[in-house]
Amino acid sequence: MESAPNADGKNPLAGISTTEDIPLPPDPLERVIGQDEAIALARVAAVQRRNLLLVGPPGIGKSMIARALSLHLPMPKQEIRVVHNPEQPERPSVEVKGGIDAEQEKTSREYAGGEIIDPTEAPITVAERLGYRCRSCGSYSSTKEVYCPKCQKSKLFNNISGQGNPFGDIFGNLFEMTIGQSMGTDRVTTTRKRFDKEEVVVYERFGEMIRILDQKALEKKREMEKQSPHKVIVPYRRNNFVMVTGASETELLGDVRHDPYGGHAQLGTQPYERVIPGAVHEAHEGVLYIDEIQHLGELQRFILTAMQDRMFPIEGHNPQSAGASVRVDSVPCDFILVASCNIQDLQRIIAPLRSRIVGDGYEVLLETTMKDTPANRMKLAQFVAQEIQKDSKIPHATVDAVHEIIREASRRARAIDRKEEALTLRLRELGGVIRAAGDIAVIEGSRYIEAEHIIAALKKTRPVEEQIRDRYGNFYRAVSDEMTTSQKQSGSEFWYENESASDMNKPGYG
Repeated sequence: MESAPNADGKNPLAGISTTEDIPLPPDPLERVIGQDEAIALARVAAVQRRNLLLVGPPGIGKSMIARALSLHLPMPKQEIRVVHNPEQPERPSVEVKGGIDAEQEKTSREYAGGEIIDPTEAPITVAERLGYRCRSCGSYSSTKEVYCPKCQKSKLFNNISGQGNPFGDIFGNLFEMTIGQSMGTDRVTTTRKRFDKEEVVVYERFGEMIRILDQKALEKKREMEKQSPHKVIVPYRRNNFVMVTGASETELLGDVRHDPYGGHAQLGTQPYERVIPGAVHEAHEGVLYIDEIQHLGELQRFILTAMQDRMFPIEGHNPQSAGASVRVDSVPCDFILVASCNIQDLQRIIAPLRSRIVGDGYEVLLETTMKDTPANRMKLAQFVAQEIQKDSKIPHATVDAVHEIIREASRRARAIDRKEEALTLRLRELGGVIRAAGDIAVIEGSRYIEAEHIIAALKKTRPVEEQIRDRYGNFYRAVSDEMTTSQKQSGSEFWYENESASDMNKPGYG
């Protein structure tokens, strides 16, 4: 079967046999199909750090634009920490650490962790004192084993159940099990010669391994101990794209976890350790994408405040929680807001927030169709290749299968948007057709997605309203036929009796 020409009589897919031959652009914004104006503004937003409001129906690329924009931003340069305040623990302070400094500190912390070795690599006396090696038979075992599994003799360096213990025959085993392992055997300090120089070295238990701390590691560890206790809430190495849809107050703005002991110094957890960042803080230096922003309701006002101040406090939101008394002020949240909604939901976005977006960004009404041209047909073929690559579980499609998708895109542009010589940009549903066709090809053992697989998939992916109309004629008849006798007798069909059959045949009823 020959590839079908387009309206201009040209074949845009000449020389291509399957989607495997279609190169995918390395620029993520160029993978967004048919939204040229939005792509241009997204490039501006990435360079100038502007906000965007993307308006249009589902499935036309709003989230893809936001994610692609984030990939054009430089990687984050800061790490945000919450630092313990010894004078007022309920008011931890904030420290913003440069990325290079944070990496150097991380390296120092790792070096302070010392070298990890197998117990068999440690000096024999050290392995025995730490409880890894049996003094009687020389075999190695876990420190959890008080008695050597091989010779059944005690591994304790000082056997407290021997002579001199008047209750050894009764309580010796119990003593060994409960307190024997904690009697000075968790750490051994000794010296060793290295490069003709003698140095102090510490051997510590580290699970089933041994950690060695030399003089440099010990010095680094002492330096780390001098620092104020802190918790990293926004790490330096992170994803600069944060997506939020219908988030709760805690997810959006952060919170402080409850502690039943109220941060008691010995029993509880310190307030700074219980601080949880919100999406506004995690998106610092990156993109905060809020899909269906109207669903946030009154929380939109907090987004506005965060955008204005570029910082937002973290505090406990539950008045019954111990976290309610904790507050961290001035936590940075300098993000690019990319929000999206449908046309009918525009009025549910609060006016001050829209004003802030327009004052420092752009509002874009996305396209639902594009002209049927050779270039745009090639873009649609690129979309097919992208969907196949993204799914990774279905085979590539033949050029005939691609032309079936193009024909369906043209049909949908006429049926949904009433546009002639156009191709639909409601691509999410077309992506579902491609995946369904791929599933059919896989089940049949076909090497490629063929045109007949696309045709079969179009039948399988019809909306349920179309299936109801084909089977019953209209929605009213479907409800009436499917209703049980008891439901009809109980009057549960009252609502349908008060609706005329003509109303039931309207588009909203299927």
